[in-house]
Amino acid sequence: MGQIQLNQVSKSFGPVEVIPPLDLTIEDGEFVVFVGPSGCGKSTLLRLIAGLEDVSGGHVLIDGRDATEIVPAKRGLAMVFQSYALYPHMSVRKNIAFPLRMAGLDKAEQDKRVTQAAEVLNLTDYLERRPGQLSGGQRQRVAIGRAIVREPAAFLFDEPLSNLDAALRVGMRLEISELHKRLKTTMIYVTHDQVEAMTMADKIVVLQAGVIEQVGSPLELYQRPRNTFVAGFIGSPKMNLIRGAEAAKHDADTIGIRPEHIGISSTEGTWKGTVGVSEHLGSDTFFHVQCNASPEPLTVRATGEMALSYGSEVYLTPRQEHLHRFDAKGLRLE
Repeated sequence: MGQIQLNQVSKSFGPVEVIPPLDLTIEDGEFVVFVGPSGCGKSTLLRLIAGLEDVSGGHVLIDGRDATEIVPAKRGLAMVFQSYALYPHMSVRKNIAFPLRMAGLDKAEQDKRVTQAAEVLNLTDYLERRPGQLSGGQRQRVAIGRAIVREPAAFLFDEPLSNLDAALRVGMRLEISELHKRLKTTMIYVTHDQVEAMTMADKIVVLQAGVIEQVGSPLELYQRPRNTFVAGFIGSPKMNLIRGAEAAKHDADTIGIRPEHIGISSTEGTWKGTVGVSEHLGSDTFFHVQCNASPEPLTVRATGEMALSYGSEVYLTPRQEHLHRFDAKGLRLE
């Protein structure tokens, strides 16, 4: 079991409240991602769950048991950090087995769990090597293996891929997602990268300044953002947000339209504009277009075959059924 409940949990450092009281329930077996910009409180919230920070108010419940005052080692959780924190003088086998030795498990049980974890993580051939002989991705897998052998109620990942290059990040992203499918254990994953959030999560928790802005599945947040912050944060490239006269036509303070929901033509359309910088990605091209609808350039997603030169005159047509409307407080209008 691995249900985690936060009831009015808050955190202050002296007079500064970094996390106002919040409620959140993470169901057993869910893959939940905390996402938001730097300084939004996502890592602090993870540390409160782990017990590495004391809560200033409220309660942390793990499988219905109040764990607020329980020390980290007794909470039944396993944490994987951004740094691998491996012992360089120990073999992979001994690094993975380390928490079991500290817990006093007998040698046979240690060997059994290490063997199983190594098989799951494709580390069997590397058990006798030392961390210095491994790649960054392999070292991160060792750190995850060290967590797996503890058979925790939940795994807590604190930006575990930040130290990896782009290609390794993609590979490890898939490996962690696959691991979740196999183990079916609750996982909470912290990242500032909304692409990681969208591709990995069952449920995303979007945070800003310690406040939960929205909780939902990746598609829920993408298709029905609760406010302009979520609308502008979730999605790559981000949603175009337009204020002023064009928004007023739709009885809104702000309208939003995603890049893939804007048609682009050289001959006719709703908004006249001029092509600025183009980003060619092969299958897609992103055009940044200055037009009369907005003081800020609008991003338009087109097929990779479309070729428009810098300075070309174009016409943009937003698909009305995909317009998002927001009021003066930035909240979604139905």
